[in-house]
Amino acid sequence: MGPGILDVLFEYWPIFLKGAIGTLRYAFIAVSLGSLLGALIALMHLSKSKILSSIASLYVNVLRGTPLLVQMYIAYFFLPIAVPVLNNVDKEVYVLIALTMNSSAYVSEIIRGGINSVDPGQNEAARSLGLSASHTMTKIILPQAIKNILPSLANEYIAMIKETSMAGTFMLYELMYTRTLLANKYLSWQPLFIIAGIYLIMTLVLTSLVKLLEKRFSVSD
Repeated sequence: MGPGILDVLFEYWPIFLKGAIGTLRYAFIAVSLGSLLGALIALMHLSKSKILSSIASLYVNVLRGTPLLVQMYIAYFFLPIAVPVLNNVDKEVYVLIALTMNSSAYVSEIIRGGINSVDPGQNEAARSLGLSASHTMTKIILPQAIKNILPSLANEYIAMIKETSMAGTFMLYELMYTRTLLANKYLSWQPLFIIAGIYLIMTLVLTSLVKLLEKRFSVSD
């Protein structure tokens, strides 16, 4: 049977803490960079250019339609071959590229949905007053769309926290990887319950913060 869950937690808490910090870090990097890339993809999708719109649509469909783990393997093994300059970078960069691209596909749809939720009349009114398309987007559309985008973006961060568990497959130090470390100490089931509990706590706390954010936005409306 071995030691109890609490015994393992109290003895190896620094390992779990480091893993939790790694998980939050990878998720933050992926969603932050994914938001920048996703914004570009969303604008391409909304573009009047059929070529740009088609490229954006293909990008989103491919990344949302294939498993994240497969994307990680492709990035990990194919990128060093396709882009030789990446041979000298840390291996975690490959996994972060896959996480970022995957997140960007979902974020782009969040941003596109937020922009489309704004009354089209706002755009028409701004253009009739002589504002350019870029000024209309930055001064009129985005400030209104941001209320719908931010809560969904926070939910994407919560989802990414759970998805980073696959990064442990590539020996990246995140929460799920702690099980691999403790398996060497003949601990099999105890770390799994601890890991599940930590994930649950993180997601519940963040979900509560998202609800507060949504409530605040609804009050401001």
